[in-house]
Amino acid sequence: MPLAIYALALAAFAIGTAEFIISGILPPLAADLAVSIPTAGLLVSAYAVGVAIGGPILTVAAARFSPKAVIVTVMIVFVVAQGLCAIAPDYGLLLLARLVAAGGHGVFFGAGSVVVSRLVPHERRGAAFSLFIGGITIANLLGLPGGSAIGNAFGWRMAFAAVGLLGVIATLVLVAKLPPTRDGEHAHTDFRSQLRTLRQQQVLLSYLTITIVMVAALTFGTYQVPILLNVTGIDPSIVPLYLLLGGVGSVIGIYAGGRATDWRPMPSLIAVLLLQALFFATMLFAMHDPMLMAVNIFISGVTGFAFSTPLQARVLHAAREAPNLASSLISTAFNIGIAGGAFLGAVLLNAGVPYAHLPAVGIACGLAAAAVASWSWWLERRQGLAIA
Repeated sequence: MPLAIYALALAAFAIGTAEFIISGILPPLAADLAVSIPTAGLLVSAYAVGVAIGGPILTVAAARFSPKAVIVTVMIVFVVAQGLCAIAPDYGLLLLARLVAAGGHGVFFGAGSVVVSRLVPHERRGAAFSLFIGGITIANLLGLPGGSAIGNAFGWRMAFAAVGLLGVIATLVLVAKLPPTRDGEHAHTDFRSQLRTLRQQQVLLSYLTITIVMVAALTFGTYQVPILLNVTGIDPSIVPLYLLLGGVGSVIGIYAGGRATDWRPMPSLIAVLLLQALFFATMLFAMHDPMLMAVNIFISGVTGFAFSTPLQARVLHAAREAPNLASSLISTAFNIGIAGGAFLGAVLLNAGVPYAHLPAVGIACGLAAAAVASWSWWLERRQGLAIA
């Protein structure tokens, strides 16, 4: 496998870690910047909004440039933004630096996918894409707990510095090893013709389902460290182990979701969403016991990621005539949900809702997502019967 693909995977790991690292260092960051934990949690929302809005816009704007130029530029900006996060003297500059880093998130993965497809022969593209996207998977497994451990040991600023260092290494390798794109290799696709292919309920309702699920996940996930400290009562030194357990669950969930997509995607998807609601319900009681909470975090990690592959495959199949736009809007749907979840959690906490009640949002959202997915499946089956 070309060294450039490993560098792209390392860059994906750094970018994925940067998105969620706030959750792992929330209490010390809030204390140091003299803001409330709900206000600090809005840094997650700000990043997600930057990805959701800036990603598609910048992707269209960058279409005229070569993928190598886009990737290297995005990574340089990313590294500078992480440095600003590490030295930010106040909340405002930290928020601005997060928004700067977020703008290039979607652009990187779009351009990276194009590059990966050209670096290897057709028969090895599956393995290459798995390695590239695996950077995000490993970020869920190791990035969040690793950032939390670094933050606990050396201060929250060093967590951003470590992510920036990874970005520097990846950028240097990409500059040296990523081949330039020859003129004429990157074709432009008519935006309006792509947009017309997205007017299908399978696509639109899948985006809605993704958003609802991510609201559930991030209303709890953004504030899981304060919950573990203040409700479950665990020692701060073992918080990274709980986060690692959730990361292991997420990797298993991604694998299980892939198998379910090859088996019976819609029944499996609906079952996963109902299980997500169930385990958010049990969490209301389990969070007072460290052992039960560990089990719940693991299972929530599984259900929180098993839904992704079936829905993404459904979108790309229904919108196969517009794969680039459909893919970028999948990222937008995820990040609208991420922003909404972190924001909703902050609103509830500021309104006086205790940490222990936040999983109730997951119950409602899990049931709502299952209802939307079931409706979409029913409409699809009815349409198939009508055509037959």
